[in-house]
Amino acid sequence: MESVLEVKGLSKKYPSFELKSVGFHVDPGMVMGFVGRNGAGKTTTLKSILNLVHPDAGSVRVFGLDFMENEDVIKQQIGYAVGGVSYYNRKRICDIVAVTKMFYENWDDSEYKHYLNAFKLDENKKLKELSSGMKVKFYLTLALSHHAKLLILDEPTSGLDPVSREEITDIFTKLAQKGVAILFSTHITSDLDRCADSITYIKNGELMFSGNKSEFIRSYTESMGKVPSLEEIMVFIEKEEVVL
Repeated sequence: MESVLEVKGLSKKYPSFELKSVGFHVDPGMVMGFVGRNGAGKTTTLKSILNLVHPDAGSVRVFGLDFMENEDVIKQQIGYAVGGVSYYNRKRICDIVAVTKMFYENWDDSEYKHYLNAFKLDENKKLKELSSGMKVKFYLTLALSHHAKLLILDEPTSGLDPVSREEITDIFTKLAQKGVAILFSTHITSDLDRCADSITYIKNGELMFSGNKSEFIRSYTESMGKVPSLEEIMVFIEKEEVVL
């Protein structure tokens, strides 16, 4: 089975930070949680995959195609919402959507209306009038409205209340059952427990683990003297008490 997303040797160097040869793959129907401390390189990785940040080295293949050589074609089949992407705050949602939908051949107004209603978004509101949680729901609505086969999302449930987070993760699970591949960064352990089947962990710009969630848990079992929960593992990661 060919991977939907294959990342190899992705590197990016800044004066005070370096992304060090990151590589992993996401298969059809896989929900991968991308974890690490703030500043570990999650957003840099996601933006480098999408060529929003130009990596210094490495390759990204999506649907078997080189991303850099086929960016326009590939982006037709990707839904993404990454940190740092902003829209005009004074524009209404409907105006932003009117422009966005022009770029997608498979834009589906019925899907857009479905998520607009599901997330209780008022398309006549201006972006600046939305809470941080409602902005997340808006970005997800854009990402889900053109039948994407791959979702790349940076902290998609951040700022949402528990009920809304559960709604989002339920959507992830249903999309995965249809074969959609999902890569999302998060620091919320319950989201990983609820929908992720694989984990990629990055620390100080270096890939520490990428694989099945159960393998990730097992990798900490011996050092912690028990079978830990994901929450316990993430606490250890945050405190840097365990080095994988």
